[in-house]
Amino acid sequence: MIVLLSGFGSAPPQDTYQVDRVYDGDTVRLTNGEKVRYIGIDTPEFGKEFEYFGKEAAQANRRLVSGKRVRLEYDQELRDKYGRLLAYVYVDDIFVNAWLVENGYAQIMTIPPNVKYKDLFLKLRKEAREEGRGMWGKD
Repeated sequence: MIVLLSGFGSAPPQDTYQVDRVYDGDTVRLTNGEKVRYIGIDTPEFGKEFEYFGKEAAQANRRLVSGKRVRLEYDQELRDKYGRLLAYVYVDDIFVNAWLVENGYAQIMTIPPNVKYKDLFLKLRKEAREEGRGMWGKD
């Protein structure tokens, strides 16, 4: 199952941005220099620290968005304490945040007030765990 844009709330803004760099599974930099942190999810660390499934999560995110134009949808808070833009990210018709959860590359990390897709993420995580996708797979 691939989570598509339709059926998950209002359409994201039509402004698009190109991804310049993928830092890990849930953070990217746009060509305008903005760092974007995906809302509602948390992927294992890959960079200075290495956590189980971090490399796989970063590679999955890279395959989805690297060098591509993405649309950003915002929630209640626009930036985190580090100054990163907080967004739900879409590439073509794929809701990237949800896709990463659905395929076992991301955990859920909802921080109020940015909880717009919390129920969707919970449902997708449950399915990923039950079906042993990604980090939930059996070794």
